[in-house]
Amino acid sequence: MKEFAVARELKATELKVLRKKLDLTQAEFAGLANISVKTVERWETSDKPITGPIVTLVELLNRHPRLGEELIIPKQEYDLRLRYMCKDMLCTLIDVDERNRRIRIQNYMEHYMMKAFGIKEHPTFEDYEEFLKSRCFPETRDKMKLILKELDLPFYDPLMIIEKTEGRMAEDDFWILIER
Repeated sequence: MKEFAVARELKATELKVLRKKLDLTQAEFAGLANISVKTVERWETSDKPITGPIVTLVELLNRHPRLGEELIIPKQEYDLRLRYMCKDMLCTLIDVDERNRRIRIQNYMEHYMMKAFGIKEHPTFEDYEEFLKSRCFPETRDKMKLILKELDLPFYDPLMIIEKTEGRMAEDDFWILIER
């Protein structure tokens, strides 16, 4: 059986020090750890040792504090935001300025197959348009008018189709959440 070099417990003061080091409120830390604010409050005021998976997370964040920064979702700067998801994991955040034809992305996955634009770190607006088309049925599809009628859409528009279908494809677990 493998053994790991991680602590088995931590103290309230250690949790508070890390939280302050990361410049996070209790609510923000709770969001990062996927736990309730009440749990963080209880841990930080308890004399009992803290145990469980949180100990490993705290240790990893102490060793790699930039990891917490890398997971922060930036403030939305453009009117349109797309979250490219795999199951319930955020892979790529795409902010779109349609009027000026600009996009900004933030990848949250390392492997290029999990990123909306693959190996492209600075995609163009044209790349974005191609990405949208790739998450829809082709414009040349047989009986396209019937499909559009089923979706209650007047014409072929990839973004409108994705709003209706979430960009879901039968053969994968990727989908898109659109925020305006």
